[in-house]
Amino acid sequence: MREYLLTLCVTAAVTYLLTAPVRKFAILIDAMPQIRARDVHREPTPRLGGIAMFGGLCAGLLVAGQLTNIHEVFETTSEPLALLSGASVVGLLGVLDDKWGLSALLKLGGQVIAAGVMVLQGLTVLWLPIPGVGPVPLSEEQGMFLTVTVVIVTINAVNFVDGLDGLASGIVCIAAMAFFMHAYRMWYGYGIEGAAPATLFAAVLIGMCLGFLPHNIHPARIFMGDSGSMLIGLVIAASAVSVTGQVDSDLLVERAGSSREATHAMMPVYIPLLLPLTVIALPVADLLLAIVRRVWKGRSPFAADRGHLHHRLLDIGHSHRRAVFVLYFWSALIAFGTIALSVHDGSVWVAAGIVPFGLVGLVLLLLPRLAPRRARRPGTAGSTPRTQDAYDAERRELSGTAEGGPHQP
Repeated sequence: MREYLLTLCVTAAVTYLLTAPVRKFAILIDAMPQIRARDVHREPTPRLGGIAMFGGLCAGLLVAGQLTNIHEVFETTSEPLALLSGASVVGLLGVLDDKWGLSALLKLGGQVIAAGVMVLQGLTVLWLPIPGVGPVPLSEEQGMFLTVTVVIVTINAVNFVDGLDGLASGIVCIAAMAFFMHAYRMWYGYGIEGAAPATLFAAVLIGMCLGFLPHNIHPARIFMGDSGSMLIGLVIAASAVSVTGQVDSDLLVERAGSSREATHAMMPVYIPLLLPLTVIALPVADLLLAIVRRVWKGRSPFAADRGHLHHRLLDIGHSHRRAVFVLYFWSALIAFGTIALSVHDGSVWVAAGIVPFGLVGLVLLLLPRLAPRRARRPGTAGSTPRTQDAYDAERRELSGTAEGGPHQP
């Protein structure tokens, strides 16, 4: 555990320290798209935060490779290299999109390439646990298709939910914490060493999110952009695929006693492919609702709009930070509730314990409806937003042209 904590801390520290220089770089190259109608922020904000997160990922994997116990992961499997290769592809794709804006079809193609690169290096789904049947081996083509599908769905689910300051990084951090507990329990609780890569990936992902959050909490000084949202989506998808790719299904059955008992008694542990989708249930639900909503209106499913869950929370009266907190709460309830069900045999008692927290979540969700509306006094809206001219001045200063006269459009 200490080595994982060290890896997490190094990843968080590097991500945190790199974010400020990356912000200056984003301002320097004018990676600050104009505010759109669906945006909730009121001032131009630099993107490219994914560059800092990628730097944290590289640092975390580099340190982990030198540690006494974790370095065995790098010697026995190529999955860390596969993750780094896929992350490089989506990271570069995200940087290009943050700067120039790419079409949805082009980004989808890049995501397929990133997933394919990981598959070619051994990071793929090998079998599926079927309730009442047991582990079912997949053919090479089936495993490749399922792996690519999981990666694309997870990446876009995280990308869709990235609409408020600190929302995507916070929700993915919660998901990564839950998945770390899941993978760590499989390794040290059941003695399944094949869960080691997934445990490492989850620890690194927690560090990436924690290191970036201080810069991204409302009011955010920098956005992660697609370079960050696609990156963290890919890492958590890789964690899920890693478990099904490396964990010996026969060993799982042996630990549980029989195939049927393994399926029913260890359901949340035995279905690692679905667990990440459970712990990011809100982003996935938002993704599905967005697709249905847009197709129903005769629009492209990739056409952006202002109907996401976080937009609806703002519309009913939540403040920016409270809307983020509400989504944090529900994400944590779903994620850690799933983990509790996988650990405790008395599912009824666990469910009974979750119900009160669900009621608290409903109260938080409906709070604007319950509280009397108050007129906002003039001057209480917070600090004055920075204008585009302010960022132009900062960009000229960074490029050494601050004394070169007025800025020419």
